[in-house]
Amino acid sequence: MQCPFCNTLIADNSQYCPACQAPLSNQAQTADPNEYLDASAKQQQSNPYAVNQAPIHNVQMAPIPPENRGDETGGIIPYKNPRALIAYYLGILSGFPFIGLPLGIAAFVLGLMGLRDRKRNPVIKGAFHAWVGIGCGGIFTLFWAFGTVVLIIALTVR
Repeated sequence: MQCPFCNTLIADNSQYCPACQAPLSNQAQTADPNEYLDASAKQQQSNPYAVNQAPIHNVQMAPIPPENRGDETGGIIPYKNPRALIAYYLGILSGFPFIGLPLGIAAFVLGLMGLRDRKRNPVIKGAFHAWVGIGCGGIFTLFWAFGTVVLIIALTVR
C-alpha cells in the first residue's frame, strides 16, 4: 500500500503513515493531502522556491561572566598573562648583541613568573609564551655571559 499524502510504501494493516503521520483509512484516502501539512510545508508545496521564514529555534544562551571567558584572540596572544607575553618578546630580543644579557635574564625571570600565574589561574593562557621566554632567555643569557667572560679574558691577556 502507498500513502496517498507522501507516497511512502507502508504495510496494509497500518492506521497511520510512518513518514507523515497521516491517518490511513478509507476516508483519508479521499481526503485532501494538504490538510495534514503545516503552513510552511503548504507554502513550500505551492511554491518550491519560497524561503521558510520561520526561525529554526529560539534558544537563549546565558551570558558568560567575564572572569570565565576565554581569549577573544583564540589564545594566540595571552593578554591576560602579561608576564608571559613580555617574557616571550624579551626572550626573542635577547638574541641581539650588547642588550642580550640583561634582556635574557629578564625574560627568564618573567617566564617563570608567567608560568606561576598560569598555574594559579588556568583560565589565562600563555604557557607557550612563558616557555619561549624561559628557553630563549636562558640560552641567550648563557651565551652572552660566556661571550662576555671570553671577551674579558681576551682583553686582560694582552
